[in-house]
Amino acid sequence: MDEHIEDDERDALAALSSSVPRRKTHSYSQQLRAGTGQKRQHQVRNHSLDEDRIPKNIERYYNHDDSDDDFHPHASVAPKSGSFSAGAGEYLSHRLDHNLCPDGPEEPPHPLPEFIGSGGGTGIFKVPVRAGVHPGRPPCLELRPHPLRETQVGKFLRTIACTETQLWAGQEAGVRVWNMTEAYEPGWGVGGRIRRGDEDAAPFFESVNISPTMCLIVDSANRLVWSGHKDGKIRSWKMDQTLEENPFKEGLSWQAHRGPVFCLTLSSYGDLWSGSEGGVIKIWPWESMEKSLSLTQEERHMAALLVERSFIDLRSQVTVNGVCNISSSDVKCLVSDKVRAKVWCAGAVSFSLWDARTRELLKVFNIEGQIENRVDVQSGTDQPVEDEMKVKFVSTSKKEKPQGFLQRSRNAIMGAADAVRRVAKGAGAFAEDNKRTEALTLTADGMIWSGCTNGFIVQWDGNGNRLQDFQHHPYGVQCFCAFGERVYVGYLSGMVQVLDLEGNLIAGWVAHSSPVIKMAIGADYIFSLATHGGIRGWNIASPGPLDTILRSELAAKETICTRRDNFKILVGTWNVGQGRASPEGLKSWLGSQATDVGIVVVGLQEVEMGAGFLAMSAAKETVGLEGSSIGQWWLDTIGKSLDEGTTFERMGSRQLAGLLIAIWVRKNLRTHAGDIDAAAVPCGFGRAIGNKGGVGLRLRVYDRIMCFVNCHLAAHLEAVNRRNADFDHIYRTMVFSRSSNLLNTAAAGVTTAVQMIRGSNVGGLNAEEVKPELSDADMVVFLGDFNYRLHSISYDEARDFVSQRCFDWLREKDQLRAEMKAGKVFQGMREALIRFPPTYKFERHQAGLAGYDSGEKKRIPAWCDRILYRDNRAAAVSECSLECPVVASILQYEACMEVTDSDHKPVRCKFNVEIAHVDRSVRRQEFGEIVRSEKIRTVLEEFLRVPETIVSSNSISLQNQETAILKITNKCRQEQAVFQIICEGLSTVKEEGHGSEHRPRGSYGFPRWLEVTPAAGMIKPDQFEEVSVRHEEHQTQEDSADGIPQNWWSEDTRDKEVLLVVRVRGSRSTETKTHQVSVRHTFTAAKPARIDSKSKNSKKIHGGGSINRSDFRQLSSSSDVHDDHRYLHSP
Repeated sequence: MDEHIEDDERDALAALSSSVPRRKTHSYSQQLRAGTGQKRQHQVRNHSLDEDRIPKNIERYYNHDDSDDDFHPHASVAPKSGSFSAGAGEYLSHRLDHNLCPDGPEEPPHPLPEFIGSGGGTGIFKVPVRAGVHPGRPPCLELRPHPLRETQVGKFLRTIACTETQLWAGQEAGVRVWNMTEAYEPGWGVGGRIRRGDEDAAPFFESVNISPTMCLIVDSANRLVWSGHKDGKIRSWKMDQTLEENPFKEGLSWQAHRGPVFCLTLSSYGDLWSGSEGGVIKIWPWESMEKSLSLTQEERHMAALLVERSFIDLRSQVTVNGVCNISSSDVKCLVSDKVRAKVWCAGAVSFSLWDARTRELLKVFNIEGQIENRVDVQSGTDQPVEDEMKVKFVSTSKKEKPQGFLQRSRNAIMGAADAVRRVAKGAGAFAEDNKRTEALTLTADGMIWSGCTNGFIVQWDGNGNRLQDFQHHPYGVQCFCAFGERVYVGYLSGMVQVLDLEGNLIAGWVAHSSPVIKMAIGADYIFSLATHGGIRGWNIASPGPLDTILRSELAAKETICTRRDNFKILVGTWNVGQGRASPEGLKSWLGSQATDVGIVVVGLQEVEMGAGFLAMSAAKETVGLEGSSIGQWWLDTIGKSLDEGTTFERMGSRQLAGLLIAIWVRKNLRTHAGDIDAAAVPCGFGRAIGNKGGVGLRLRVYDRIMCFVNCHLAAHLEAVNRRNADFDHIYRTMVFSRSSNLLNTAAAGVTTAVQMIRGSNVGGLNAEEVKPELSDADMVVFLGDFNYRLHSISYDEARDFVSQRCFDWLREKDQLRAEMKAGKVFQGMREALIRFPPTYKFERHQAGLAGYDSGEKKRIPAWCDRILYRDNRAAAVSECSLECPVVASILQYEACMEVTDSDHKPVRCKFNVEIAHVDRSVRRQEFGEIVRSEKIRTVLEEFLRVPETIVSSNSISLQNQETAILKITNKCRQEQAVFQIICEGLSTVKEEGHGSEHRPRGSYGFPRWLEVTPAAGMIKPDQFEEVSVRHEEHQTQEDSADGIPQNWWSEDTRDKEVLLVVRVRGSRSTETKTHQVSVRHTFTAAKPARIDSKSKNSKKIHGGGSINRSDFRQLSSSSDVHDDHRYLHSP
């Protein structure tokens, strides 16, 4: 309530009133009626105004040149703001007469004429661009369209990984897998055997319900996918298992950590590395995993124990006298450097570099590249193996409780210390947090890239030396995906950028509406996963000519893929003045009008006020709490009037001090509505207190975004500019998030960092790029007590015109209409013609015209309570289509004058909404047909070419600590060649000289006695790479017979043979050609061999060191190369 009028307001009111012409003995409407000569007989609408003050015969007047020039009917083409379309006057008069005669013949409701504010076509108020195929990004494969968040309770996707023919996803209850052969197939549809949220997704298979999956890693050599879980377990899944048995089961699994397994990687030697909380890194040797994988299903328990006992705790290994050399922060990323056989471990602000073969710590350094000498106290997260086994077999309960308490206490202490450190350092501490590492990757040229929360990308060489940093986007980096000459970067803003290996920006587009948390490459696509669970595939040829063809072909299929739906929305606003409504009042206001609507939105103001409450509310907001008991009473009471639970379901609400907004959705529409988010913007007392401000809810309906904002703007007659500023502040700063009062808040696995993307990291964007979230919505509805008053009119004049129902003249005195016409507020928004009396200010529980404020202050009646909206229509568009997907019209806009529970009258507005959207399942089918067409295959041929490459030998023999040089030559003069050397198998040579069956290690890793450097890289045109193949001393670690973990060293003197495979592809090619090289290590006396000294990489072929064509054979799938060109020499 606005109980007090300041002295300056009273003076302004007197000045305004004195400017109004002196009132005559007859009304203004009579003067106008005499001038026009028009007479109409009307039956008065049943109304709570004082009937004694209403003449028996009311004659409406119309002034086309003045009062109604800014209104227009809901025509097929919307006129410009402030214009008046032909015939609107007759239409409007007819509609007004009809609505004043409720006893006449009933007709279907027609859209009401609307006034459009100026300034809606530019800047942040411009209608968002929509199209059947997004013009700002490459056409993509919607493997899993964006599901509604509420449908994903317990099933949120956290990570993805690709094999050659499958895409695996880790979710909160296990894993799921898509076969790429079915990627273009239609979904199961609504009512199918798939749960809600996956109706349009391509067919997939799910595992049994297990602990949330945190990370995935692919082992192509053994056809396995390894997963790390929140319960600390590591599990294996067979790629080739029969997936028809849905859900499918895991293979080998064991308890790896006490805390969550945050990351996994497979080293160059096939070992599995895992990282957990507290900086714990463990290595699971391939030898023990191989033994366990060979055991039968009945021996699963023994297999798990065998692996559990085999781990190597690197943190313990580098801890001396309780002092640890590596950080105790959680391990965020593990990356295997296959080029140099190293492993990178990244924490939030530090890195550790390890030798993959010897497992020794090589270096510890921070984000600035400075070497660190750590003095962290050893974490108690993981105890020695012997203690762990004792606790495990004695008592499971005793194992969990004490350690969990200690760990929580330690984390609390460290968190408190971190908070003190931040306060002490001030802005510097925030800057340090802003540089936290979030992602890590190895690029094709052997460099390591790390991504930070401030959007910077740091490039490192293989030894941990910082080379450069750069920034192309101000939002945090979430993930990388490297492929050939390109690096794909996923950001917190939902954007994906494509960079070259020098860090130059090639392209970028908004891939998702929420953060991109993981990317993976497979089946000619770069797949991206967003926090909302949607998965999209971007062709490796994008951006490029392929996009133009795909966009054109998809546009031609638009009619096939388009669906249209229609429903009604009831929006109500009421300043309740700290009172409570009667059930009859709520029924009259909402319940009686909700029978044919699909969505009900209610906004209340002044639910609860008072200095103490406002201060408490502000304090609660700072710690993420909201709401009040009175607010809950309103929600429950309104719910009862709407038959909540049977007919409607409450989606969520948001309260900020006295402001409250809530949404109810009819159950038959609930399948298509969700992703409810909330926002609050205080505007009172220095933009800090919620006595004035706005609360909003955002809802996705049929894949279109609708925002509803309940506002209470600055009071007092003269405070027009403050009201305008309040709206501008709310519009620009409103950021939606999951509120504690939302009824579906199960997105626990999704990062909350997205709420920070509009914070301080946006300095690199111009004003056009940093658009408010409301600007991106398809439909925005503002409702509330806007507090705009009537100007240049006295109390008596206003009351007289109200009694005469001369609302058209009063509209000319409406501050809001004048400000909208000038483009100063609610730019481009629409409001239906007001044909109800002013809703402010009334005496409580007094009906009729006598209810207007008649006290000492005599506040001038005003239309303070309003409902405005904006849809997708631009100036010349109104037909519902994929280019203009949301088209709304107003069927009803009125005040409930019979409700007397507050000094304001409740207002309601009924919208008819037509929505056009894409059938994602059908479009995926059409997309698949286009991609498989001859036209597209022709375009993709250039991505199938592999540079002509030759290898110097196909057979190498080594003795102890000997080195051989293998040359790989790129004969192509235009394109770089990308190579990788893997070990396809290892065997022991029998006495007769033949090797046993070749068995691959994890991820085609090398045996520990063989060192291949570099094992991957890029070769420029007409140049070659020299690869060192060296034998290293190695002892094997074996288990004792009784199963107790004991170590001793034994030397294997048998001859061994490995089969190396050189894989070569183009810099952007998906096709690969291979060459086999047999490497044999012999202990018997062998012919002395001379070993060349290693020369620099990427040498030119021409000149004195030229290599003739006859010296090499072209690399091909047959993998034949002359044996007589070996680079084997004795030391």
